[in-house]
Amino acid sequence: MVTNKVYVPPIKTQGIKTKIVPLIKENVSLSEKTIWIEPFMGSGVVGFNIAPSTAIFADTNPHIIGFYNQIKTGKITSYIVRQFLEEEGEILSRKDAVYYYEVRDRFNQKHNPLDFLFLNRSCFNGMIRFNKDFAFNVPYGHKPQRFSKAYITKITNQVAHTEELLKNNDWSFICQSFEQTIRLANDNSFIYCDPPYIGRHVDYYDSWDEELEMFLCKELLASKAMFMLSTWEHNDYRKNEYIEKVWYFCHKITQEHFYYVGAKEKNRNPVIEALLTNYATTGEKNRFIYNNNQLSLSDFANVNLI
Repeated sequence: MVTNKVYVPPIKTQGIKTKIVPLIKENVSLSEKTIWIEPFMGSGVVGFNIAPSTAIFADTNPHIIGFYNQIKTGKITSYIVRQFLEEEGEILSRKDAVYYYEVRDRFNQKHNPLDFLFLNRSCFNGMIRFNKDFAFNVPYGHKPQRFSKAYITKITNQVAHTEELLKNNDWSFICQSFEQTIRLANDNSFIYCDPPYIGRHVDYYDSWDEELEMFLCKELLASKAMFMLSTWEHNDYRKNEYIEKVWYFCHKITQEHFYYVGAKEKNRNPVIEALLTNYATTGEKNRFIYNNNQLSLSDFANVNLI
């Protein structure tokens, strides 16, 4: 059911697509039989708002996948989340940074999904970042009163909404690489991709470069599925050269978007977001639209990372 309300999932990620969900929904058309596939789940905000009947959400971060699989199996519920955050939040209010780092160490040893939620909501700027040993290493956000009654209720309601979605739809959460996920698609699938933005984001345990950007394009073309890709078009200083270099055959939709990533206000600048599709957004059937010619996979013959 399409509504104007945008539901925010319980796990936050940087670059979350909350503000452009309405634009995405306007340009996605699914049938009851369509399989929604997200190879880069992240927060899951797009798929959770599209709310398809059948979906595959995948990510290489096992903690995101583990959290949602525990909601799916009932090991995590909104009631459990409320109890946990009330107890842990009270300790945080007394012990401040000391307790945050205790929980961080505990999570890196035991990988409790509830500790992951606690860290995600109390760390600096809501970041998810791991070092090369895959240990969570985001510093404390220095808000000892973070888990107020209202804030806990907000998170609890987000979990409750996720529970409802999982109860009413057939969704799978898988920890695997993007190419493995894309290869699950068929001509009845719709793939939404939100990869790391090339030229803008590199994290501590993974990276994204031109070779991976081209490999992603090759895999999407080979899938024969309809797809939409989120990326950046330009900001005040430069443009994304890979839209013309790699994705030149795609239909492009743009919208200005602010990313509140920088610690200082002067670093928080607008960027023009781009949605790239291999179909026209007027309801026409899937077709490649660059110069009315079908793009050949031979254009990517030298891209093979397997």
